[in-house]
Amino acid sequence: MAVIKIPTNFNIDVEFEVPEFYRRLLALLIDMIIQFFYLRIANEIYKSIAMNSSWDIDSNYNMQAVGLLLFLPILLYHPIQEITMNGQSIGKKILGIRVVNEIGGRPGISQFLIRWLLRVSDLWIAIILIILVSTPDLFKDAESTFIVLAALAFIITDIVLVVSSKKGQRIGDMLAKTILIRTGAKGNIEDTVFIDVADSYVPSFPQIMQLSDKDINAIKSILETARKRGDYNMAESAAYKIKSHLKIESNLSPFDFLDILLKDYNYLSTK
Repeated sequence: MAVIKIPTNFNIDVEFEVPEFYRRLLALLIDMIIQFFYLRIANEIYKSIAMNSSWDIDSNYNMQAVGLLLFLPILLYHPIQEITMNGQSIGKKILGIRVVNEIGGRPGISQFLIRWLLRVSDLWIAIILIILVSTPDLFKDAESTFIVLAALAFIITDIVLVVSSKKGQRIGDMLAKTILIRTGAKGNIEDTVFIDVADSYVPSFPQIMQLSDKDINAIKSILETARKRGDYNMAESAAYKIKSHLKIESNLSPFDFLDILLKDYNYLSTK
């Protein structure tokens, strides 16, 4: 399994596991199956509405609007799910993969949208699904056959980019500055920088508020990685750099120090 190292603001590399290609493919297939069955249901709804509508100009426009509304969940399937499910679609969640930004944190909405807008294969997959639903005798229709073959060519191009990229990135990922990583027990990075802190909690290092969310996310990623690998030196190095930067004196162990910093930040930023 490929591993990529992502530099943080503290000059410490955090390792992430890049999902195997078969995982990405299976996640895509699961999402396609969900979309396919939705389209079958949407197609039946459309036919039912059409049968009960009079055929005049107004009703024709109305049916076009109905068709567009029924198609929107397919068109927006990935961006809506990735934004609301923290970088995952249903397929990605089942296969244990997630979209993150280049420092391992949660991407912004603009990053998800850029990734989606430049995801050429999604559009062609949607076109294939529509043709499969609306054209039972697919290969008897030359025009539909050509479109499907063209769509497959675009999808293959996207696959080649993923396989050949060092970080497994498509063009959309490169421009959005996102990557796909493995989640799960071995490489679990928490969804956000936020953790539960009791109302009675007393912060120890208010200087932590000098750092940004990006810095805190880097600290959390370093702490999780160091714990997973049992790497005391990584935690100690990070703690030393933070103490020097924030002018903090503490005799706490590196792991305890970093953990308290995260709690302090969460308390001070939310209370």
